[in-house]
Amino acid sequence: MRHIVVGSSGFVGQRLVQALLEAGEPVVAFSRAPVAGGPTPEEGAGGVFVPGDIRSAEDLARLDLRPDDVVHHLAARHFGNGVPLHGRDAWFEEVNVGGTRQLLAAMRRAGTGRMVFFSTDMTYGLPERLPVTPDHPQKPLGPYGRTKLEAEALIRRAAAEDGLRATIFRPRLISGPGRLGTLATLFKLIRKGLPVPMIGSGRNRYQMISVDDCVRADLRAVAAGCPPGPFNLGSETPKTARDLLGAVIRHAGSSSVLVPTPARLVTATLALLDRFGRPLMYPEQYLSADADFVFDTRTTRTVLDWRAEDDDVDVMIAAYEAFLRL
Repeated sequence: MRHIVVGSSGFVGQRLVQALLEAGEPVVAFSRAPVAGGPTPEEGAGGVFVPGDIRSAEDLARLDLRPDDVVHHLAARHFGNGVPLHGRDAWFEEVNVGGTRQLLAAMRRAGTGRMVFFSTDMTYGLPERLPVTPDHPQKPLGPYGRTKLEAEALIRRAAAEDGLRATIFRPRLISGPGRLGTLATLFKLIRKGLPVPMIGSGRNRYQMISVDDCVRADLRAVAAGCPPGPFNLGSETPKTARDLLGAVIRHAGSSSVLVPTPARLVTATLALLDRFGRPLMYPEQYLSADADFVFDTRTTRTVLDWRAEDDDVDVMIAAYEAFLRL
């Protein structure tokens, strides 16, 4: 059995490839660009890198998929990829939906029957009840969540029509060393000892999940035969946004203070900036920033014998320390 990691240059993809190689598993890493220290085009030490684009049937054919392979689908366009001002739905759809369709077609031709797919918490939209269970209504707030939801539908259709065994994960905000996004702005303020604004009071629980816990869940899914789920991924003891940022400030020895702001006014301002081509955050990010958002992970724990091992505060501090090294 080979592990085909599609999107191997991404945040989770890099960690997954590393974990598989350390476990002595045969790995094929597939992405548009190689990762420093990762597999190379010359197969060795259990791993090989195949350059390619998930949107290209020709590139996917170079994977030479086999029936006993397991495909880890991590390729996606997200908010860290330089989102265009106009045509966002089509931009996200090109990879998140079109790429998924191409990958499923390649698997169908090869008779490859197992997949692990990382979707997103953004398919749910704003929580209607807490904690958010996997059967919670899915009402995405924007194109990223919508296209991930469409990808989920394609995968479920392949399961129904082709017998694909595919695990769908919906993680909360994935964090850890090397992943910054909107956190980079906050970390810069903390490093300089400047006031740190929060959207709203900051007393809402802002659950996260570490990249290493995501990798552990992925490996548990493969060991369990790729049960469908969907499975929520989130930390065991979610903290408030105020607690998380306050912990980083104390760790940094910073003179920064947390500043609550009127959520409606801030979101209106962010929407105006986005409209005029100066986005600080995107609607899917700021519309839920002050929401109490906590996942129920009981199904994940029961079916996959998995639970999050990393605490959100520790993960935030590790991300801040990595930021300082940039």
